[in-house]
Amino acid sequence: MIRKNLLKTLEISFVCTLLASQADVNAQTIQPVAEISNVMNPRLDHELGRIAKLAKGKVGVSAVHLETGKHISLNLKELFPMASTIKVAIAVQLFTKIEKGELSLMTMVDLQPSDLHPGSGTLDVLFAKPGVQLSVQNLLELMMVISDNSATDILLRLVGGTKAVQERMNALGIKGMSIDRTIIQLIADEEGITLPPEDQWTHGFYDKLWNNTTRESRDAAELRLQKDPRDTSSPEAMVNLLTQIYNGMALKPESRELLLGVMERCRGGVARLKGYLPTGTVIAHKTGSLNASATDDVGIITLPDGAGHVAIAIFVAESGAELAEREQTIAHISRSIYDYFLFNSSVITTSSR
Repeated sequence: MIRKNLLKTLEISFVCTLLASQADVNAQTIQPVAEISNVMNPRLDHELGRIAKLAKGKVGVSAVHLETGKHISLNLKELFPMASTIKVAIAVQLFTKIEKGELSLMTMVDLQPSDLHPGSGTLDVLFAKPGVQLSVQNLLELMMVISDNSATDILLRLVGGTKAVQERMNALGIKGMSIDRTIIQLIADEEGITLPPEDQWTHGFYDKLWNNTTRESRDAAELRLQKDPRDTSSPEAMVNLLTQIYNGMALKPESRELLLGVMERCRGGVARLKGYLPTGTVIAHKTGSLNASATDDVGIITLPDGAGHVAIAIFVAESGAELAEREQTIAHISRSIYDYFLFNSSVITTSSR
């Protein structure tokens, strides 16, 4: 009997020791959910910093989960050349004028030879001869879908110029965004070209001026542009604008839907924000490019399964990397942020926007 009791005692002791040992292991490896969640932010910050090095330049990021307000950033308040992402601000001012009854999407505009500007787009190629009219809606589509520079400068003139766009941004409380030049002036400054008076802007005039530049003069001009505070934005300011578009503070519902719908049809940047996102991901966005001075993409990503929406801006500037590497940097960061918010959101939405 004594032997049986001793064996029983030893068994109980062994089990207790085993359980205590297992409890120690669990205490070392299992952490509360909140603590694990807190660890993920520094890890994400580290990952964004690691990816940003691929660009061999300066990278700025801001991303806000619009339903919860959760925020991720890198160089949040640094200024970056906006390039064609400035067209989002121009579009907001355009719709503001339309909402006031001062313009209409159906307003017809005569194209003049001086309206055909260099850079991205098709107007300067397809409509070199006089006698062409386009509606404001046509011009908006050209500006946002294929980033047509001629259409942009026409709309910029119609909405009151850069001063009017800047005043609208100021009225929205957006700080850290400077809107200063027409697109043709921006491109001319980037390429070291002095523009003649506008009455001398005939078709093909810019090409003749460009032919008188040298590689050295253009490189020097680009270096100057990289330090120019004009036509720049912080990632924070751009996402502020995108957020106000989405939540209806910048535009009325009808204008908001029209603008986001046009931005969803943007043809540029297939290797940027959307580069590594799942096929079919809905993204309303606008790209911007100025050689090595600016490789940008900004927009609103719709997460799947009702997980919400992300307003995001990624800017790459002063880069020594090839375009493909700069775009991959944007794509990797975009996917990291997409995954973070997708797997850390309990939001269930029924609207695609």
